[in-house]
Amino acid sequence: MEPFLRVRSEVGKLRAVLLHRPGRELEQLVPQYLDEMLFEDIPYLEQMQHEHDCFAEVLRARGSEVYYITELLQDILADGEVRAAIVDRLMTELRVNATELRTGIQELLSSYPNAELASTLVAGLNKDAVPRKHAEMRLSFYIKDTRPFYIDPLPNMYFSRDTGTVIGERLSINSMKAMARRRESMILQFIAEYHPAFQGAGRRSWRCYDEPDSIEGGDILVLNNRALAIGCSARTSAEAIEALASRLFREDEHIREVIVIQIPFTRAYMHLDTVFTMVDRDAFTIFPGISELLKIFRLTPAESGGIHIAPQSDLRSTLCRALDLPAVRLIASGSSDLLTAQREQWNDSTNTFAIAPGVVVTYRRNIVSNAILRDNGIEVVEIAGSELVRGRGGPRCMSMPLHRDPVE
Repeated sequence: MEPFLRVRSEVGKLRAVLLHRPGRELEQLVPQYLDEMLFEDIPYLEQMQHEHDCFAEVLRARGSEVYYITELLQDILADGEVRAAIVDRLMTELRVNATELRTGIQELLSSYPNAELASTLVAGLNKDAVPRKHAEMRLSFYIKDTRPFYIDPLPNMYFSRDTGTVIGERLSINSMKAMARRRESMILQFIAEYHPAFQGAGRRSWRCYDEPDSIEGGDILVLNNRALAIGCSARTSAEAIEALASRLFREDEHIREVIVIQIPFTRAYMHLDTVFTMVDRDAFTIFPGISELLKIFRLTPAESGGIHIAPQSDLRSTLCRALDLPAVRLIASGSSDLLTAQREQWNDSTNTFAIAPGVVVTYRRNIVSNAILRDNGIEVVEIAGSELVRGRGGPRCMSMPLHRDPVE
């Protein structure tokens, strides 16, 4: 029987994927908290859900089984012990000091049906939802301009790529940089530990969600059976990369190389996959404005048992060696016009999602970049993204591959 989790390539045919359908957590966004919640705008949820449903249907039509985070969460909440453990974990992160109020909130959460509790874990708990007798014990009940939530919403949850990464036959449950996203990884941790489909993957993961150094899935590319590329970015630290590489070299006999690609630590390039993704066995799309700003390092196992670090001068030759190919293609997005490239990169032109070798899902709006991919022999499957893009993420950001076929 094939393992439930297996990813040994960025471009192997997709067989199973984890998504989160945007929900009422997006309706909790208000202007004064946009920066904190990592948004620049407030999306129109109904249209966003329609676009996401079309995305999921494209994946199904191309042969992938689609799993949804909230459905898996509801499944494990049916187990009373798991349910109690999740509520207890949530209470440890609750920013409420008054004992009576904490007790009231815990009682309220414990009283919810499974579907409502799952929804609250993602959409948050508004202060107005807590019975008045408990809320009156807090000064914030009387001072109305304070934060409206006891439990914050998770509007970034639909970017399911970041919280977890399947590497080989094991899962990395990633440590998120922003406080606004850490509960996303906690939810995945419980699903991976307790949902039968995951076969206990959370208890043998490459990383756990509460490790101190941050690493996010948008920075991790599984190049092939023996090599990864990991972005060192505003969201992924050098320390986390070293720790993950050490574990991979010790415990996975196949993986012998990690290419570290340092990108500018800015919002526009928040993850490696916002400027660089793999589209075929020998091809990548890259934002042309980033090339001269990259710093590249090659990590390999040292004879002493540690890591050998070697700076690299050229991305193309480094990729050729990792993939054992005589040449690779670096396809510049957005044409030679830098203004066009910058505009389309902001709308995630390089955040392509490979669903088979040479077949990628992209946003329809990136007309120039999509044409360039087609001119280079890549099949482009377009989806609408007028509302999905408002969270600053594309098709790759919105998908966490669980199982891919091997690449021959």
